[in-house]
Amino acid sequence: MRRPNFLFILADDLGYADLGCTGARAQVSPNLDRMAADGMLFTHGYANSPVCSPTRFALITGRWQYRLRGAAEEPMTGRFRGDKVVGLPPEHPTLPSLLRDAGYRTALVGKWHLGYPPHFGPLKSGYQEFFGPLSGGVDYFSYTSSAGTPDLWDGEIPAGDHGYLTDALSDRAVRFIESVEDAPFLLSLHYTAPHWPWETREDRAESERIGGRISHLDGGSLATYHRMIQQMDEGIGRVLAALESKGLADDTLVVFTSDNGGERFSDNWPFVGQKMDLLEGGIRVPLIARWPACIRAGSTTATPAITMDWCATMLAAAGVAPHPEYPLDGMSLLPLFADPAWEPQRRLYWRMLHRQQAALRDGRWKYLAMDGHEYLFDLAADERERANLAQCQAQRLASMRETWAEWNARLPAIPPDARATLVFSDADIPRPSH
Repeated sequence: MRRPNFLFILADDLGYADLGCTGARAQVSPNLDRMAADGMLFTHGYANSPVCSPTRFALITGRWQYRLRGAAEEPMTGRFRGDKVVGLPPEHPTLPSLLRDAGYRTALVGKWHLGYPPHFGPLKSGYQEFFGPLSGGVDYFSYTSSAGTPDLWDGEIPAGDHGYLTDALSDRAVRFIESVEDAPFLLSLHYTAPHWPWETREDRAESERIGGRISHLDGGSLATYHRMIQQMDEGIGRVLAALESKGLADDTLVVFTSDNGGERFSDNWPFVGQKMDLLEGGIRVPLIARWPACIRAGSTTATPAITMDWCATMLAAAGVAPHPEYPLDGMSLLPLFADPAWEPQRRLYWRMLHRQQAALRDGRWKYLAMDGHEYLFDLAADERERANLAQCQAQRLASMRETWAEWNARLPAIPPDARATLVFSDADIPRPSH
């Protein structure tokens, strides 16, 4: 029996309701909407973090990102170029390295953002092929970072002009699929869209006018943002068509999600909060899985799933064991494909230096600490997190606070030199007022 292929598509800063299948008011995602109709839509999909790099650490390792020093940076900026510590250690097992060692062909097309050369990079962490930027946001035409550094690579060689970056990533993904022969593959397609700078393929002249200078403070509009999503969706449509053309669609698990909640122009409805927040708007993300051989078309599940689960899921589907010295924190979702109502007993946890945040989801209940205040929400009745039940459910609040503290104590402490002015410790978790 042929082992399955894996295509993991990651958007950047996409809000929960930015797709038609999750409630978008703009018609921008026909291909992703079709993918949801052909597969499974997760209504309770979560990112491991409300900010970029930590989620990517969790995705590639299948473990709580807090186990690695680099994930303490919120976000990992260009100031770490050449740093020997802040990045994904090449010796750490990853989803691509484990699959590569099991005979899979592995490629990353798109954003890396897990540390800079010469000490870190995708080709050092299991990917055999790489095309994309190493940093966070880059201009979509000049490919320069916010520091003005050129940042588009073909392997370890600077890439030339490939046009609009979203199209260039889609093109390279299609070429990869067209080149597939007998070996199963993992293709990580990590778009920078719709992350700022807000540019569409029609904006090349304007990008050149300002010299490819990028800033999250510059310009943008809701129409431009929607067009960026639409152009990403067009590329995804071409990638999915390439799978069909090669006869690989039935045997390929395709996953689409976002690295965190959306920001300025995003639609996070019905949730409050956005990128950088542990409110639902910062961590609840679009999540779609399609695998015709194993997932019934038109499936919907309300079972919570988190980014790091996909490492466990793909390894289990491939019959590849995780490294015994690096046990996974994520959970295989294969049982969910057979039964969308499957709901294992588990808890999901988050912590952030920014605004001294902590969160725990346990079933319908969510504990949240933020800015020195505590909250308790019943998400089944109040997914907008408007009714704080901390006082009338004081015992439950205390229990969940203690559960979070026990989990936190099992993980490495956030280093005092991490990029934030506040440091999390158990003493930082607010106690209820009397």
